[in-house]
Amino acid sequence: MSLLHDAALRARAAAHLAAFERRAAAATDGRRPAAVAVVLLADEHGRACVLLTKRAATLRSHTRQWALPGGRIDQGESPVAAALRELEEEVGLRRGGDDVLGLLDDYPTRSGYVITPVVVWAGGDVALAPSAAEVASVHRVPLDDLDAPGVPRLVAIPESDRPVIQLPILSTLVHAPTAAVVYQAKEVVVHGRPTRVDGFEQPVWAWR
Repeated sequence: MSLLHDAALRARAAAHLAAFERRAAAATDGRRPAAVAVVLLADEHGRACVLLTKRAATLRSHTRQWALPGGRIDQGESPVAAALRELEEEVGLRRGGDDVLGLLDDYPTRSGYVITPVVVWAGGDVALAPSAAEVASVHRVPLDDLDAPGVPRLVAIPESDRPVIQLPILSTLVHAPTAAVVYQAKEVVVHGRPTRVDGFEQPVWAWR
């Protein structure tokens, strides 16, 4: 049976996140603070999904990569405020503080950021209006797909002693940092497991 996007899931997700002792990471070594929105929403079948985007080819960095809506945290802005702002700017989805279920672990990236993931609940029937300047396409990934056999996939690389995490979804491979955040979201939000993902590496092409 598919995992449905309903009130029971919202209550379970909120309880799991409230019990989760998240790990914060300082923005040291020149890293800059950023935030992403891990949006829980429904597809046309009522299944619980997470929202992913494909970054536009015209962006200055990380073009055409799979991502969660998000970006840099402005001076004086909280991670929650930044994630909600970026969510509206990128995909036209406005949500407020009451829709925030909790935070996951910070994830330091090779490209110079410390990402704070903010889990956001969206209604079942939401219209998305992606910004052409930032987003090439938007995708709803059923949370059930993240529990499929072979997800995640861990790959060794000579450049690091940490395994690269890959999610074989959307008929492609989604890599860290997006893959790491989405995997932890599934583990914590759905299953209530305090799974850590700071031991997972990014592919070398994402280090820049």
